[in-house]
Amino acid sequence: MAKSPASKKNIASSRPATQAAKRTPARPPAKSASGRPAGLFTWLAIGLVVVIVATLVIIKVASGGPSSTGGNGAFTPVDATTLAQITKVPMSAFNAVGATSLVVQVTPPLTMKGQPPLTAQNSSGKTVPEILYIGADYCPYCAAQRWPLIIALSRFGTWTGLGNMSSYGKDIYPNTPTFTFSRSTYKSPYIVFKSVEEYTNYLNAAGTNYQLLQTPTKAEVALVTKYDTPKYVPGLKKSDGNPIPFITMDNKFLVSGASYAPDALTNLSRSAIATGLSDPSSAVTDAIIASANYQTAAICSLTHNEPSNVCRSAGVMAAKTAMKIK
Repeated sequence: MAKSPASKKNIASSRPATQAAKRTPARPPAKSASGRPAGLFTWLAIGLVVVIVATLVIIKVASGGPSSTGGNGAFTPVDATTLAQITKVPMSAFNAVGATSLVVQVTPPLTMKGQPPLTAQNSSGKTVPEILYIGADYCPYCAAQRWPLIIALSRFGTWTGLGNMSSYGKDIYPNTPTFTFSRSTYKSPYIVFKSVEEYTNYLNAAGTNYQLLQTPTKAEVALVTKYDTPKYVPGLKKSDGNPIPFITMDNKFLVSGASYAPDALTNLSRSAIATGLSDPSSAVTDAIIASANYQTAAICSLTHNEPSNVCRSAGVMAAKTAMKIK
């Protein structure tokens, strides 16, 4: 289906939908002296104590306990129907959407050159490229980004242990429907996927911070500290800290923030989004699948275009062309 970039609608605001407009600072909200959590403009705390040297911009977010599905500490696994819908998207849908969304602006992964490779051993003991994701359950931008990431990775391997999740119910883009990687396992002959969901989507008993969930290793923190910066991410400011979601693909491709604005998922249920993924005319499918094709194109560059039926498909080839990947 023919698409014209001129038909795109910028849903972020009247300003350009840059990556900077689609990120969540990694530090969760903390109570201020006025009793209001400080949320959206705080500095990085990826598993380590970081000295806050900037004045926090305070936004009003009511504190409290559980905010949404998955927000009470109970893990809810993804049902078989939804899992099939998000991991077995028809090739026809990928090819029909291609790399252009007519509804929202979709940002492809950034290309990095000359960086040391990031590798790991897969379940067969073979050294393969590693993809690292750092995020948090409360984060609406992580919520949006997990959809195309799960879909793209499903083209190279298999998922188990995905859980239902929604972003924090009293933050921007509240209750964005998504999934969590906190108990997931991913197996692939081509790549290794590692994930860290640092915080839950609910506050601790004191109401001062999100509950800690998983802690990144020192090596993972070092990758975020190095790459999630203005040097590698155009439009990112030092005052933004190191925002999430953060994804590095073998240190050759980088995602900092969501590939599309989370309000594309507003007022939609997880089931409705998943069901619509097979329909390329769906507005939300348009954004998610275009993003998934971009991420697939990046991963194909790491796997030497294997599997070929995926990496040579029309939708992925359109994304490769847009990203100038040979």
